[in-house]
Amino acid sequence: MVRLNYTRVDFLQELQKMIDEYNSGAANIETWFAKLTAFAQKLSEEEKRGIAEQLSEEELTIFDPLTKPEIKLTQAEEREVKRVAKRLLETLKEEKLVLDWKKRQSTRAAVRYTIETVLDELPRTYTPDLYQQKCERVYQHVFDSYLGQGRGLYDAAN
Repeated sequence: MVRLNYTRVDFLQELQKMIDEYNSGAANIETWFAKLTAFAQKLSEEEKRGIAEQLSEEELTIFDPLTKPEIKLTQAEEREVKRVAKRLLETLKEEKLVLDWKKRQSTRAAVRYTIETVLDELPRTYTPDLYQQKCERVYQHVFDSYLGQGRGLYDAAN
């Protein structure tokens, strides 16, 4: 889950903490099992979140960095952010993530420019500083996750 959506790193950290507690003998087995069961429930809910949000796993990885850490959005603004995330992913995959896009400065710049242009449609709740942070996070995600020709981590996951 973390490999596909880096905003889920908290789940990995929580699991590692539970493993460390168990290995150190700090928790009795009943308490640890109860924590493990609760953790498994949270993982199950997270896996279903894309369906609840009406986003694919791939779209969710664009949406999450735009909304996390938590930003106060109205329902209308949240719908707008989802629309922008979907449009960005579609535009990048159809037009910008060409073969070996990472190797040439001009294609990397075109991807960054597209991200900045499409994300400029985000609701005005996003301040200029926050907008820049979100552009950088999304660009880094795209750089880390997509090889070219619209292909990336999500092709192997399907």
